[in-house]
Amino acid sequence: MLEIIPLPALKDNYIWLLKNKISRHVAIVDPSEADPVLELIKSEGLIPIAIMITHHHWDHVGGIPGITEQFDIPVYTPKTETVTGSTNPVGEGDVVYLPELALNLEIIDVPGHTSGAIAYYTDDMVFSGDTLFTAGCGRMFEGTPPQMHASLSKFKALPDSTLLYCGHEYTVGNLKFAASVEPENKAIQKRLKLTEAARNLDQSTVPATLAEEKKTNPFLRCDERGVISAASQFSGKTLNDAADVFAVVRQWKDNF
Repeated sequence: MLEIIPLPALKDNYIWLLKNKISRHVAIVDPSEADPVLELIKSEGLIPIAIMITHHHWDHVGGIPGITEQFDIPVYTPKTETVTGSTNPVGEGDVVYLPELALNLEIIDVPGHTSGAIAYYTDDMVFSGDTLFTAGCGRMFEGTPPQMHASLSKFKALPDSTLLYCGHEYTVGNLKFAASVEPENKAIQKRLKLTEAARNLDQSTVPATLAEEKKTNPFLRCDERGVISAASQFSGKTLNDAADVFAVVRQWKDNF
């Protein structure tokens, strides 16, 4: 009954649409711009029911006014961030119920990329915005390394079968960095080859399972011996704490 539609926007953003294939009701995640969404709504006869925002950055909220001018629907946003057009601020412990899609989406607080970022989790799917990417994670514009590591640990605790829907098509670049951190990791090498082939065909590389992320995403592997060793070598000091390893690997990626 449920279909997840990736709608490319801007340079490399994804707007995610959760669509009831029978009733054609649709919820919209992180609309960076309105036009692609409105065009799809019109061409497929969709019925918008909600907008869900993961964080306040312009490339995730820019489409809100254009959509809500035409459709009077709730706009769920992080309760500790200011988002123009917000009607329903939410945070960890809250649940967004979408009866038209038969979905309950749990809110997870995941600060780090921004100070109040949230994720939406339900039925083996998680919409992570720019906190956790396929094979990577977001830059820390407002949060701290301990915050971001704690947030990524929340994703890591979700079931392996969970599909990760993130905000950008960054997988190839992230895997190239991952391969520099763990050059002997065959899972990374294999995934990079497959991902490059997909992108050469202009195919999306999102979503991915958390099982795959746990094998190939260095930011979820900061307690693995190979990543600890690589981070220690990069920093020139012995690292033992996973949060310290994360901080070094993130700094490494920032300059990669």
